[in-house]
Amino acid sequence: MSILQVSVSELRDRRDAKEAFLLLDVREPFEVEVASIAGALTIPMGEIPARLEEIAKDRPVLVLCHHGIRSFQVGHWLRTQGFEDVSNVQGGIDAWSLEIDSSVPRYM
Repeated sequence: MSILQVSVSELRDRRDAKEAFLLLDVREPFEVEVASIAGALTIPMGEIPARLEEIAKDRPVLVLCHHGIRSFQVGHWLRTQGFEDVSNVQGGIDAWSLEIDSSVPRYM
């Protein structure tokens, strides 16, 4: 069972079009303090199972992390939990900073 991949450009376009989707940021709180995208629901990867009810099933879920690895894993797991429309944001917040919004700080 695979999940869709979306580019940060597609994420920007969907936000600009005011599409109804959930941006789920699965990074740790210290990472979110450094760099974030407004409006994202932040649930660290390790807390996803315990907080599953916070993630809406009635709209697409776009999962974001630092570079796209954790978000891919979370997206795949969400699919196994019955979420039908889940996408991984390729390149994560780092790609967002490089390609979309340079005011979002990059970090290691």
